[in-house]
Amino acid sequence: MATLAKADFLTAAELRGWQEKSWARQGSWVAGAPLYRRLWGGHAAPTRLDDLPSLPLSDKAMLRASQRHHPPFGDYLRADPKSVSRVHRTSGTTGEAMNIGLSAEDAADTATVGARAQAASGLGPGHRVVHCLNYQLWMGGFTDHTTLEATGATVIPFGVGGSEKLVRTIRELGITAISCTPSYPAVLERTLAEHFPGLDPRSLGLQLGLFGGEAGLDDPAFRGRLESAWGFKARNANYGVSDVFCNFAGQCEHQTDLHLVGLDVLWPELIEADSGGVLPWREGETGELVLTHLSRVCQPLARFRTGDIVTLTGLGRCACGRHAPRFRVIGRSDDMVVVRGLNVFPTTVAALLGAFPALSGEYRIRLAGRGPYDALPIEAELASGEVGGLADAIVERFKREIVVTARVSLLPAGSLPRTEGKTRRVIREGETS
Repeated sequence: MATLAKADFLTAAELRGWQEKSWARQGSWVAGAPLYRRLWGGHAAPTRLDDLPSLPLSDKAMLRASQRHHPPFGDYLRADPKSVSRVHRTSGTTGEAMNIGLSAEDAADTATVGARAQAASGLGPGHRVVHCLNYQLWMGGFTDHTTLEATGATVIPFGVGGSEKLVRTIRELGITAISCTPSYPAVLERTLAEHFPGLDPRSLGLQLGLFGGEAGLDDPAFRGRLESAWGFKARNANYGVSDVFCNFAGQCEHQTDLHLVGLDVLWPELIEADSGGVLPWREGETGELVLTHLSRVCQPLARFRTGDIVTLTGLGRCACGRHAPRFRVIGRSDDMVVVRGLNVFPTTVAALLGAFPALSGEYRIRLAGRGPYDALPIEAELASGEVGGLADAIVERFKREIVVTARVSLLPAGSLPRTEGKTRRVIREGETS
């Protein structure tokens, strides 16, 4: 059954029959995996999607334990290992790296759904897009490459590193779009300044910046700086959860929230992160995103906790014509910092710091111990020289806007590392950035 053509343009009512038929097949497939037989106590999968909350939630810790005891793919590998046609590994930024196996059908579904997200963000035939994510096992490299190709664009598989060569490649090939993390343009800006005097970012002629892998673009100040410096349209084109689907949500040109474009292959729920209780799927609701595969051969997941806290911002038709639900990522449950009983996410910190032009936009939250904490320790990098009274002004803004005491350290310009991969904003004691 796999994917349904133009699923992102269909209403919830138009999709429902397809989803129920897909789950009727997929539910029994998942139930045959030893991990889920144990988790479900040997019970069969419910026949209706509305009854999914009767099943226990699954999470990353379960998958890690499964792969640890049943290497390399875990005992939630449902298909014959011979059917695995591609293997990726997760980055392991929040724990042990995971092995992800895809069948040919899984890979085709992934490319189709990811292409919807990239197309919603404006990529298509006529574009030449350079892909600057890590091709070394990480899904964001080769798998995202296939989603870019599926839009009809011409793809240049550059990968990470070699920023000087990248600048020359963009100019020589007339590249019009770049696919990378939101923090990578800062690396290129430094490369231009140091090795290409007289060239500024706008002179490269990029029209479209397609970003993923990190938070950042939800901050209007950060987005504005990117678009002003580079002269391109900045879009969050690549939201996904590696264990589920590499990319299943992206922005369109009409708004800055994410369209969930994979509802023919995914069933979403919202839960209360602490209790696991189910929340209504309605506009304005905030909770942890839980996903169930409606189509997955090798490692099917049911009621999988993504760890992402999201707010549903729209369920009706968008100006772009899509009915795909719109949402905004508030933060990750494992990046949440509890300060005197208040939950603080890096996205909130970035937005508050973005109000200060004297800052570069780079920051870290450095935590000692497990918390909870009496104050939020922030290292904020200056854009240039010292600015008198800035730290006090930042502290006052945090207190006024979110009623949190911040402990602010101002760092010299350029002192925080720029990275071609994912930038870690929350650094806990014993970890490095």
